[in-house]
Amino acid sequence: MNYKLLHIFRNTPFGRETFLQSLYFCKIINAFPVAYIPKNDKFLMYFSNDAVQVDLDHSYLTSPDTAKGHAEDLFKEMQIKPMFYEPKNYTASTLPDISTNFDYLCCPRSVSDLSSKIGLGHIGPKVRRMIKHSPFPILITSPVFKPWKSISVFFGGSKNALNALKLGLKIAISSGFGLKIYTLLEKQDKAYYKDLIQKEGLAEPVKQLSGHWHFYEKKDFNTMLYDVPHDSLIVLGAYGHGIIKDILLGSKMEQIQSTVTNNLLITGPYCSVKL
Repeated sequence: MNYKLLHIFRNTPFGRETFLQSLYFCKIINAFPVAYIPKNDKFLMYFSNDAVQVDLDHSYLTSPDTAKGHAEDLFKEMQIKPMFYEPKNYTASTLPDISTNFDYLCCPRSVSDLSSKIGLGHIGPKVRRMIKHSPFPILITSPVFKPWKSISVFFGGSKNALNALKLGLKIAISSGFGLKIYTLLEKQDKAYYKDLIQKEGLAEPVKQLSGHWHFYEKKDFNTMLYDVPHDSLIVLGAYGHGIIKDILLGSKMEQIQSTVTNNLLITGPYCSVKL
């Protein structure tokens, strides 16, 4: 299947790092990156249950005369055929409608705040909203381009965590990279999580693709984050229960964003993953 990733291109040094990460991700999993070079500082994405207006900061419109050439150079550097997205429909003359007919979307940690805030571990509200309503996984990149060599799944036992596990297994199959699972024990013991994946028919692929399942007590959250390899793609579900809910919605959000600089691949509640 020809998977496609949509990347909103920013013609700045920071945007270059983000785009290189998208290109690397696609090259590793054999997907096609598609670059959208915005001509306006706003666009709409119509999801099945919500329409999200994304307000870009002005850096996305930097030097429009060189943007496409810079993007093409990066495509060539990664030895990938250039592909660009052009909006066909407009809700208003300066408000293009961006298709949601993609398999992945790449975002920096915020699309509506200056990149100087990224280092503070900030996920912008529009990125959160896209995660919440998107039917496809969202790739949130590291601050600078950094190749990843393994996959780490945060598995908290929710429905979205199961989707994240399926996605992690899928990425492991596509990339040939090893996979590790990390679970923070809250109200259940290890047997509960193992029984859960058995009931979901995931025990065998987990056994084949991941020889490492790490369990941590709730108080050892920081230890778990430190143990995740620095060059690993973290796959997790958002808006679920347990650790995943804490990471993106609760008190641990700032902690993980300011502590972990890994690339994050996130599945939301409307994201369906088939292995």
